[in-house]
Amino acid sequence: MNGRSLEFVIPGDLEAASGGYEYDRRIISGLRTLGWQVSVHALDASFPEPSAAALTQARALFARLPEQSLVLIDGLALGAMPEVVLPHAGRLRLIGLVHHPLAAESGLAPHVARRLASSERQALEATRYVLVTSHATKRALLDYAVLPERVSVVEPGTDAVVSAQHVRGAELQLLCVASLIPRKGHDLLFAALAPLATASWHLTCIGSLTRSPPTTARLRAQLRRLGLDNRVTLGGEADAAALARCYARADLFVLATRFEGYGMAVAEALANGLPVISTRVGAIGELVGGGAGLLVAPDDAEALRAALSRVLNDQASFDSLVAGAAAVRRTLPDWQQACERMSHVLQDAL
Repeated sequence: MNGRSLEFVIPGDLEAASGGYEYDRRIISGLRTLGWQVSVHALDASFPEPSAAALTQARALFARLPEQSLVLIDGLALGAMPEVVLPHAGRLRLIGLVHHPLAAESGLAPHVARRLASSERQALEATRYVLVTSHATKRALLDYAVLPERVSVVEPGTDAVVSAQHVRGAELQLLCVASLIPRKGHDLLFAALAPLATASWHLTCIGSLTRSPPTTARLRAQLRRLGLDNRVTLGGEADAAALARCYARADLFVLATRFEGYGMAVAEALANGLPVISTRVGAIGELVGGGAGLLVAPDDAEALRAALSRVLNDQASFDSLVAGAAAVRRTLPDWQQACERMSHVLQDAL
Protein backbone atom coordinates (compact mmCIF):
# COMPACT_ATOMS: atom_id res chain seq x y z
CA MET A 1 0.00 0.00 0.00
CA ASN A 2 1.34 3.44 -0.96
CA GLY A 3 2.53 5.38 2.12
CA ARG A 4 0.23 8.21 1.09
CA SER A 5 -2.81 6.28 -0.05
CA LEU A 6 -6.33 7.43 0.72
CA GLU A 7 -9.67 5.72 0.15
CA PHE A 8 -12.28 8.49 -0.20
CA VAL A 9 -15.88 7.32 0.23
CA ILE A 10 -18.63 9.62 -1.02
CA PRO A 11 -22.38 9.20 -1.59
CA GLY A 12 -23.81 9.78 -5.05
CA ASP A 13 -22.16 11.67 -7.91
CA LEU A 14 -18.90 13.48 -7.15
CA GLU A 15 -19.76 15.93 -9.95
CA ALA A 16 -23.00 17.02 -8.27
CA ALA A 17 -23.43 20.77 -7.89
CA SER A 18 -23.23 21.61 -4.19
CA GLY A 19 -20.72 23.15 -1.85
CA GLY A 20 -19.98 19.82 -0.20
CA TYR A 21 -19.21 18.05 -3.46
CA GLU A 22 -17.19 21.02 -4.71
CA TYR A 23 -15.09 20.77 -1.54
CA ASP A 24 -14.58 17.04 -2.06
CA ARG A 25 -13.60 17.54 -5.71
CA ARG A 26 -11.08 20.27 -4.96
CA ILE A 27 -9.54 18.35 -2.07
CA ILE A 28 -9.19 15.17 -4.15
CA SER A 29 -7.55 17.07 -7.01
CA GLY A 30 -5.23 18.95 -4.67
CA LEU A 31 -4.15 15.85 -2.76
CA ARG A 32 -3.30 14.07 -6.00
CA THR A 33 -1.18 17.05 -7.04
CA LEU A 34 0.61 16.77 -3.69
CA GLY A 35 1.47 13.14 -4.36
CA TRP A 36 -1.38 11.31 -2.68
CA GLN A 37 -2.87 8.24 -4.32
CA VAL A 38 -6.60 8.89 -3.88
CA SER A 39 -9.15 6.22 -4.78
CA VAL A 40 -12.73 7.48 -4.92
CA HIS A 41 -15.52 5.08 -3.99
CA ALA A 42 -19.05 6.22 -4.86
CA LEU A 43 -21.92 4.92 -2.77
CA ASP A 44 -25.57 5.02 -3.77
CA ALA A 45 -27.16 8.47 -4.08
CA SER A 46 -29.92 7.63 -1.58
CA PHE A 47 -27.78 8.74 1.38
CA PRO A 48 -28.43 10.18 3.96
CA GLU A 49 -31.60 8.07 3.79
CA PRO A 50 -29.98 4.91 2.39
CA SER A 51 -32.02 2.13 0.90
CA ALA A 52 -31.41 -1.47 1.93
CA ALA A 53 -29.54 -1.99 -1.34
CA ALA A 54 -27.35 1.05 -0.64
CA LEU A 55 -26.36 -0.34 2.75
CA THR A 56 -25.59 -3.74 1.21
CA GLN A 57 -23.35 -2.04 -1.35
CA ALA A 58 -21.60 -0.07 1.39
CA ARG A 59 -20.95 -3.22 3.46
CA ALA A 60 -19.38 -4.90 0.45
CA LEU A 61 -17.17 -1.89 -0.22
CA PHE A 62 -15.80 -1.66 3.33
CA ALA A 63 -15.22 -5.42 3.43
CA ARG A 64 -13.02 -5.12 0.32
CA LEU A 65 -10.78 -2.35 1.66
CA PRO A 66 -7.30 -3.59 2.65
CA GLU A 67 -6.33 -3.86 6.32
CA GLN A 68 -5.26 -0.53 7.89
CA SER A 69 -6.36 1.52 4.87
CA LEU A 70 -6.75 5.22 5.54
CA VAL A 71 -10.42 5.85 4.75
CA LEU A 72 -11.98 9.32 4.57
CA ILE A 73 -15.79 9.14 4.60
CA ASP A 74 -17.99 12.07 3.60
CA GLY A 75 -20.38 12.78 6.45
CA LEU A 76 -23.43 12.71 4.20
CA ALA A 77 -22.89 8.94 4.12
CA LEU A 78 -20.99 8.30 7.35
CA GLY A 79 -23.65 9.56 9.71
CA ALA A 80 -26.31 7.37 8.13
CA MET A 81 -24.52 4.02 8.33
CA PRO A 82 -23.10 3.29 11.80
CA GLU A 83 -23.96 -0.38 11.37
CA VAL A 84 -21.67 -0.48 8.32
CA VAL A 85 -18.59 1.31 9.71
CA LEU A 86 -18.57 0.14 13.35
CA PRO A 87 -17.43 -3.44 12.51
CA HIS A 88 -14.39 -1.96 10.72
CA ALA A 89 -13.31 0.48 13.43
CA GLY A 90 -10.41 -1.76 14.45
CA ARG A 91 -9.05 -2.86 11.09
CA LEU A 92 -9.40 0.38 9.07
CA ARG A 93 -8.19 3.88 9.89
CA LEU A 94 -11.52 5.66 9.54
CA ILE A 95 -11.73 9.45 9.33
CA GLY A 96 -15.01 11.34 9.13
CA LEU A 97 -15.43 14.45 6.98
CA VAL A 98 -18.34 16.40 8.44
CA HIS A 99 -19.59 19.41 6.47
CA HIS A 100 -22.42 19.86 8.95
CA PRO A 101 -24.39 17.46 11.18
CA LEU A 102 -27.14 15.65 9.29
CA ALA A 103 -29.75 16.50 11.92
CA ALA A 104 -29.12 20.23 11.33
CA GLU A 105 -30.82 20.12 7.92
CA SER A 106 -33.93 22.32 7.88
CA GLY A 107 -37.38 20.90 7.34
CA LEU A 108 -36.79 17.54 9.04
CA ALA A 109 -39.56 16.05 11.14
CA PRO A 110 -38.45 15.99 14.82
CA HIS A 111 -38.33 12.19 14.94
CA VAL A 112 -36.16 12.11 11.80
CA ALA A 113 -33.77 14.68 13.26
CA ARG A 114 -33.48 12.66 16.47
CA ARG A 115 -32.82 9.48 14.53
CA LEU A 116 -30.14 11.12 12.40
CA ALA A 117 -28.46 12.66 15.44
CA SER A 118 -28.32 9.28 17.18
CA SER A 119 -27.07 7.57 14.03
CA GLU A 120 -24.34 10.13 13.40
CA ARG A 121 -23.18 10.01 17.02
CA GLN A 122 -22.74 6.23 16.76
CA ALA A 123 -20.95 6.47 13.41
CA LEU A 124 -18.52 9.09 14.69
CA GLU A 125 -17.55 6.74 17.51
CA ALA A 126 -16.07 4.42 14.86
CA THR A 127 -13.68 7.08 13.55
CA ARG A 128 -10.15 7.69 14.73
CA TYR A 129 -10.32 11.32 13.71
CA VAL A 130 -12.81 13.84 12.36
CA LEU A 131 -12.28 16.60 9.81
CA VAL A 132 -14.67 19.56 9.61
CA THR A 133 -14.84 22.59 7.35
CA SER A 134 -15.38 25.25 10.04
CA HIS A 135 -14.79 26.00 13.69
CA ALA A 136 -18.57 26.30 14.06
CA THR A 137 -18.98 22.66 13.04
CA LYS A 138 -16.17 21.65 15.41
CA ARG A 139 -18.13 23.27 18.24
CA ALA A 140 -21.34 21.60 17.08
CA LEU A 141 -19.72 18.16 17.37
CA LEU A 142 -19.39 18.60 21.12
CA ASP A 143 -23.08 17.61 21.20
CA TYR A 144 -22.04 14.35 19.52
CA ALA A 145 -19.45 13.52 22.19
CA VAL A 146 -16.57 14.20 19.79
CA LEU A 147 -13.73 15.72 21.82
CA PRO A 148 -12.07 18.83 20.30
CA GLU A 149 -8.63 17.18 20.29
CA ARG A 150 -10.04 14.57 17.90
CA VAL A 151 -11.15 17.19 15.36
CA SER A 152 -9.22 19.28 12.83
CA VAL A 153 -10.60 22.17 10.81
CA VAL A 154 -9.76 22.30 7.09
CA GLU A 155 -11.60 25.30 5.70
CA PRO A 156 -12.41 25.52 1.97
CA GLY A 157 -10.32 27.69 -0.29
CA THR A 158 -11.34 30.20 -2.93
CA ASP A 159 -10.23 30.87 -6.49
CA ALA A 160 -8.34 34.04 -7.25
CA VAL A 161 -10.39 36.38 -9.44
CA VAL A 162 -8.32 38.50 -11.81
CA SER A 163 -10.73 41.43 -11.73
CA ALA A 164 -13.37 42.08 -9.11
CA GLN A 165 -14.38 45.62 -10.07
CA HIS A 166 -18.14 46.16 -9.82
CA VAL A 167 -19.87 49.31 -11.03
CA ARG A 168 -23.37 49.68 -9.67
CA GLY A 169 -25.97 50.45 -12.30
CA ALA A 170 -29.41 51.99 -11.91
CA GLU A 171 -30.84 48.57 -11.05
CA LEU A 172 -29.04 46.79 -8.20
CA GLN A 173 -28.19 43.23 -9.25
CA LEU A 174 -28.65 40.77 -6.39
CA LEU A 175 -27.22 37.26 -6.59
CA CYS A 176 -28.05 34.19 -4.49
CA VAL A 177 -26.16 30.92 -5.07
CA ALA A 178 -27.84 28.02 -3.29
CA SER A 179 -29.90 24.96 -4.14
CA LEU A 180 -33.62 25.48 -3.63
CA ILE A 181 -33.98 23.49 -0.42
CA PRO A 182 -35.64 24.61 2.84
CA ARG A 183 -32.36 25.26 4.68
CA LYS A 184 -31.22 27.94 2.25
CA GLY A 185 -34.05 30.32 3.19
CA HIS A 186 -35.20 31.53 -0.22
CA ASP A 187 -38.68 31.93 1.26
CA LEU A 188 -37.32 34.40 3.83
CA LEU A 189 -35.40 36.29 1.18
CA PHE A 190 -38.46 36.67 -1.04
CA ALA A 191 -40.58 37.78 1.92
CA ALA A 192 -37.96 40.36 2.89
CA LEU A 193 -37.71 41.73 -0.64
CA ALA A 194 -41.46 42.00 -1.28
CA PRO A 195 -41.95 45.28 0.68
CA LEU A 196 -39.00 46.76 -1.23
CA ALA A 197 -40.59 46.32 -4.65
CA THR A 198 -40.58 50.08 -5.32
CA ALA A 199 -36.76 50.12 -5.21
CA SER A 200 -34.79 49.23 -8.34
CA TRP A 201 -33.35 45.70 -8.01
CA HIS A 202 -33.34 42.30 -9.63
CA LEU A 203 -32.52 39.00 -7.94
CA THR A 204 -30.92 36.06 -9.74
CA CYS A 205 -31.00 32.72 -7.91
CA ILE A 206 -28.50 30.14 -9.11
CA GLY A 207 -28.86 26.61 -7.75
CA SER A 208 -30.57 23.28 -8.30
CA LEU A 209 -34.32 23.38 -8.89
CA THR A 210 -34.62 19.59 -8.62
CA ARG A 211 -33.07 18.61 -5.28
CA SER A 212 -36.36 19.40 -3.54
CA PRO A 213 -39.18 19.72 -6.09
CA PRO A 214 -41.79 20.56 -3.39
CA THR A 215 -39.61 23.46 -2.22
CA THR A 216 -39.23 24.75 -5.77
CA ALA A 217 -43.00 24.56 -6.31
CA ARG A 218 -43.67 26.45 -3.07
CA LEU A 219 -41.16 29.14 -3.96
CA ARG A 220 -42.61 29.64 -7.44
CA ALA A 221 -46.06 30.00 -5.89
CA GLN A 222 -44.70 32.47 -3.34
CA LEU A 223 -43.18 34.63 -6.08
CA ARG A 224 -46.52 34.69 -7.92
CA ARG A 225 -48.36 35.56 -4.74
CA LEU A 226 -45.94 38.39 -3.92
CA GLY A 227 -45.96 39.72 -7.48
CA LEU A 228 -42.21 39.16 -7.85
CA ASP A 229 -42.23 36.89 -10.91
CA ASN A 230 -40.51 39.53 -13.04
CA ARG A 231 -38.11 40.64 -10.31
CA VAL A 232 -36.64 37.23 -9.47
CA THR A 233 -34.98 34.79 -11.88
CA LEU A 234 -34.68 31.16 -10.81
CA GLY A 235 -31.77 30.22 -13.03
CA GLY A 236 -31.13 26.61 -11.97
CA GLU A 237 -27.65 25.11 -11.87
CA ALA A 238 -24.77 26.83 -13.66
CA ASP A 239 -21.38 25.52 -14.70
CA ALA A 240 -18.20 27.25 -13.52
CA ALA A 241 -18.00 29.63 -16.49
CA ALA A 242 -21.65 30.67 -16.25
CA LEU A 243 -21.39 31.12 -12.49
CA ALA A 244 -18.32 33.31 -12.92
CA ARG A 245 -20.32 35.53 -15.27
CA CYS A 246 -23.10 35.77 -12.68
CA TYR A 247 -20.64 36.92 -10.02
CA ALA A 248 -19.14 39.44 -12.45
CA ARG A 249 -22.58 40.95 -13.22
CA ALA A 250 -23.76 41.09 -9.60
CA ASP A 251 -23.57 44.04 -7.20
CA LEU A 252 -24.55 42.28 -3.98
CA PHE A 253 -24.63 38.69 -2.72
CA VAL A 254 -27.63 37.63 -0.62
CA LEU A 255 -28.22 34.39 1.28
CA ALA A 256 -30.90 33.92 3.94
CA THR A 257 -29.64 30.50 4.98
CA ARG A 258 -30.89 28.94 8.19
CA PHE A 259 -27.78 26.86 8.78
CA GLU A 260 -24.36 26.36 7.20
CA GLY A 261 -21.38 24.23 8.05
CA TYR A 262 -19.12 26.83 6.45
CA GLY A 263 -20.69 29.01 3.75
CA MET A 264 -18.68 28.37 0.59
CA ALA A 265 -20.92 30.51 -1.60
CA VAL A 266 -20.34 33.47 0.72
CA ALA A 267 -16.57 32.95 0.53
CA GLU A 268 -16.76 32.78 -3.26
CA ALA A 269 -18.81 35.99 -3.36
CA LEU A 270 -16.21 37.79 -1.24
CA ALA A 271 -13.45 36.42 -3.48
CA ASN A 272 -15.32 38.15 -6.31
CA GLY A 273 -15.39 41.42 -4.39
CA LEU A 274 -19.12 41.30 -3.62
CA PRO A 275 -20.50 42.62 -0.34
CA VAL A 276 -22.79 40.20 1.46
CA ILE A 277 -26.15 40.26 3.19
CA SER A 278 -26.68 36.98 4.98
CA THR A 279 -27.30 35.29 8.32
CA ARG A 280 -24.99 34.80 11.27
CA VAL A 281 -24.53 31.03 10.96
CA GLY A 282 -21.63 28.67 10.31
CA ALA A 283 -18.44 30.51 9.41
CA ILE A 284 -20.27 33.39 7.67
CA GLY A 285 -19.62 35.81 10.54
CA GLU A 286 -15.89 35.04 10.45
CA LEU A 287 -15.78 35.41 6.67
CA VAL A 288 -17.68 38.70 6.44
CA GLY A 289 -16.19 40.31 9.53
CA GLY A 290 -17.34 43.78 10.47
CA GLY A 291 -17.11 45.61 7.17
CA ALA A 292 -17.86 43.38 4.19
CA GLY A 293 -21.56 42.85 4.75
CA LEU A 294 -24.61 42.95 6.97
CA LEU A 295 -25.59 39.84 8.93
CA VAL A 296 -28.85 39.09 10.69
CA ALA A 297 -30.20 36.25 12.79
CA PRO A 298 -31.58 33.30 10.81
CA ASP A 299 -35.35 33.27 10.27
CA ASP A 300 -35.64 37.01 10.96
CA ALA A 301 -37.32 38.32 7.81
CA GLU A 302 -37.82 41.80 9.26
CA ALA A 303 -34.13 42.25 10.09
CA LEU A 304 -33.25 40.92 6.65
CA ARG A 305 -35.63 43.43 5.04
CA ALA A 306 -34.02 46.28 7.01
CA ALA A 307 -30.52 45.23 5.90
CA LEU A 308 -31.61 45.03 2.27
CA SER A 309 -33.38 48.38 2.49
CA ARG A 310 -30.26 50.02 3.88
CA VAL A 311 -28.12 48.84 0.97
CA LEU A 312 -30.77 49.61 -1.65
CA ASN A 313 -31.47 53.12 -0.43
CA ASP A 314 -28.18 54.36 1.04
CA GLN A 315 -25.35 54.69 -1.49
CA ALA A 316 -22.81 55.49 1.22
CA SER A 317 -23.62 52.29 3.09
CA PHE A 318 -23.32 50.28 -0.10
CA ASP A 319 -19.98 51.89 -0.99
CA SER A 320 -18.65 51.14 2.49
CA LEU A 321 -19.57 47.46 2.18
CA VAL A 322 -17.94 47.26 -1.25
CA ALA A 323 -14.71 48.61 0.25
CA GLY A 324 -14.99 46.12 3.10
CA ALA A 325 -15.45 43.23 0.68
CA ALA A 326 -12.37 44.31 -1.26
CA ALA A 327 -10.34 44.24 1.96
CA VAL A 328 -11.61 40.80 2.97
CA ARG A 329 -10.99 39.46 -0.52
CA ARG A 330 -7.25 39.89 -0.04
CA THR A 331 -7.22 37.74 3.11
CA LEU A 332 -9.10 34.66 1.91
CA PRO A 333 -7.24 31.31 1.77
CA ASP A 334 -6.84 29.65 -1.61
CA TRP A 335 -7.45 26.01 -2.52
CA GLN A 336 -3.75 25.16 -2.55
CA GLN A 337 -3.52 26.20 1.10
CA ALA A 338 -6.62 24.17 1.92
CA CYS A 339 -5.22 21.06 0.24
CA GLU A 340 -1.85 21.44 1.93
CA ARG A 341 -3.62 21.69 5.27
CA MET A 342 -5.63 18.54 4.47
CA SER A 343 -2.46 16.73 3.46
CA HIS A 344 -0.77 17.57 6.75
CA VAL A 345 -3.76 16.40 8.78
CA LEU A 346 -4.00 13.13 6.87
CA GLN A 347 -0.26 12.57 7.19
CA ASP A 348 -0.61 12.94 10.96
CA ALA A 349 -3.42 10.39 10.88
CA LEU A 350 -1.07 7.92 9.20
